This record gives sequence, structure tokens and C-alpha cells, in this order.
Amino acid sequence: MNKSNNGAAKKRRWLIGGLAVVALAAILWASYRPRPLDVETASVAEGRFEQVIEEDGQLRLQQRYLVTAPTAAQLQRPAIKVGDAVKAGDVVAVLAPNAPGMIDARTRSVLQQRVGSADAAVAAARANVQRAQAALAQATLEAERSAQLAKDNFIAPSARDQSRLAREAAAQALKAAQAEQAAAGHAASEARAALGRAEPSGAAQGSTPGLWSLKSPVDGRVLKLHKDSSEPVQAGAPLLEIGDTGAMEAVIDVLSGDAPRIAVGAAVQLSTGRNQPPLAGTVARVDPVAFTKTSALGIEEQRVNVTVALKAPPEELQKLGDGFRVDARITISANDGALLVPSAALVRQGEGWQVFVVEGGKARARTVTFSDRNADSAWVKDGLKAGETVILYPGSGMRDGQPVKSRKS
Repeated sequence: MNKSNNGAAKKRRWLIGGLAVVALAAILWASYRPRPLDVETASVAEGRFEQVIEEDGQLRLQQRYLVTAPTAAQLQRPAIKVGDAVKAGDVVAVLAPNAPGMIDARTRSVLQQRVGSADAAVAAARANVQRAQAALAQATLEAERSAQLAKDNFIAPSARDQSRLAREAAAQALKAAQAEQAAAGHAASEARAALGRAEPSGAAQGSTPGLWSLKSPVDGRVLKLHKDSSEPVQAGAPLLEIGDTGAMEAVIDVLSGDAPRIAVGAAVQLSTGRNQPPLAGTVARVDPVAFTKTSALGIEEQRVNVTVALKAPPEELQKLGDGFRVDARITISANDGALLVPSAALVRQGEGWQVFVVEGGKARARTVTFSDRNADSAWVKDGLKAGETVILYPGSGMRDGQPVKSRKS
């Protein structure tokens, strides 16, 4: 009886010990077994693949008109401000004659003496005219008398001819005297005008005779006032700029290496700011000349200007302005029905590329080839199928066969 009890107790101890060993093994396996890695995933899908160039630029007016001073003058204080709307023919600037320079007392005295001298010359010329008139009258009487005497044969014909020539000479002398009188009169007027610059005039006392109004050449808005106060200006000095903000274009500077890839007519999307709808446009011109520009990193780059024609209506462009910054997305090529995988899933493998595909809860390395890629996605040529799930940002620690727990991006 005792032997049977001891055997049963021994069996129970062995059973309990075995169960304890199994439980400990289960605990150790659960503690040290590989845990699924939480990863971000995305699906491989068919869609539109676009190769684009993304750069920034600015808006500018298609036509800008610069109003300049046609002559040296005194600009009147402008009545318009930047942003004011103007119509073609509206007065946008007014010019007045320049004020004469100030003259000192000595110069004024000299000018007064010149006026007196000129008046005296006028009087002398007037006297010469009167003397010439008297001489002509006498020569005329002598010529008439000689003609009558010659007709009655009291004098020779030569005497008659001599008196006639004397009358003609007297007539020419009168004309010369009259011309001298006119010249003396003009000289006197010139002397008085020179003296007049030294005396206060109506224009200097506040009146503005001879104003010259400059008019707007087109309908538009005032973009810039080069002169915002009354001041003297020289001929050709810029006064203000006018343009139509409803007719604008965008200019985007791209790297010279990217310029040959851009075709005229290519689609462009422009972003003008946060929460603003994009503007659509097309490439109108690619400049044939490059220029040097220093990047934000201090690197000199060769850039080329690309002009974009906007498709937005004028009333929408009126909300924007000349020089506004835009972010441009220029489409180089586009293909529909392409098999796309996010660029974030690609991992370098030697000279090629691979992705990690989620299969049965594990990451499986898959070599892929693609036709083209951009910053967002790659156009897969071989190695993947539509609907498969790939791991994004797998990192250097990802291994083939590693358990993963997927979450969609």
C-alpha cells in the first residue's frame, strides 16, 4: 500500500515539474520571440505619372508704360497714388515752366543800362528812317522834274536817267533804315526780357501759366510713383509707371540644364499662396540666354527665364499684383495608366533598386526596375503588381522576412 502511494506521488511530482518547465519555456519564448515591426505602408496602383520641374518665380505685367518728362520743367504735386485706376487720356502729371534764376543787383543794373542803350538805338534808327523818307521824297521830285524837262528837250536824256537812279537809291536807303529800326526794336525787346527775369512776375507770385498736362496712354492702374512731390525735373526723368494688372504673365527661372527639357505649350500650375486656388498656364517662351544667380546656399548657378501665359480671367488676376511670388510646377512629360510606387518605398541595392512588400505579415525584399521617377513616385516597369502593399521608409534595419505590422499612410 505504501509502495503504491509513493509511486503516485512521484508521478505527480514529475507531472508538476514537467508542466512548470513547459510554462517557463512558453514564457521565455513569448518574451524573446521577434515582435512585428510597426511600419507605414502604401499600395501599388495605376495612375498618371508626371515628370515635373518645380521652381519659384514671380508675376509681372505683360505691358508696362513709363511716363517721363518731355522737357525740363517744374513738376506739380501728383494728385494720384499707387494703385489708383486710370483711363486712357486721364491727366496723370502736370508740368509748369521752370522759375528763372535769381539775378543780383549789379547784373540788374547792367541789364537796365542795356535797355537804355537799346531804346537809344531805336530812337536813332527811327530818325534815320525819317531822314531816308525825306531823301526819297526829294529824289522823287527831282526825277519827275527831270522827266518833264527831258520831254521838252531842256536837258539831256542822261540827266533824266541820273535823277531816276537817284530816286531808286533813295528808296533802297529807306528800306535799309527801316530794317535797322526793326533790328533795334528786337534788340530792345530782348534787353527788356532779360531785365524781366530779374523782376517779380505773375508766375513767380503764384500764377501758373503755360501748364503742360501729361495723360495716361492706356487703361490701367498706377504701379509706381517715381516723384511724389513738387520738384524740378529734367527732360526724360521718369515720373510714374502705369499697367493693366488684369493682363499678367509669370516668369520662372530654371536651371540651364533643365531648360532644354521644357517645351513651349507645356502645362504649368502656379501656387500664389496658402489656401489659394492654383493658377493654370502654359509655357509661352523659353529665353535663349542664361544668367548667373547665387542660390541660398551661396552657389553660383546658370539660370534661364521661362515665360508662362496665364489662363485665369482678368478679374481673378486683379487680386494679385506685379512682382508677386509664385511656386511653379512645369510638366515635362505625362503618361496615363502607369504602375506607380511611392518614391519613399525605394531602397538602393547595389546598382539597382528594391522595395519591401508585405506578404503574410512579413517584409519580403523585391527587386524592381522602373522607367522613370520623380520626387513623389516611380513608374514601375518590372517587379511589382497593382494592389500589392509596400513599406514606406523601410530604413537600414529592415530585413527580408522580418515580421511587420502594417498601417496605411
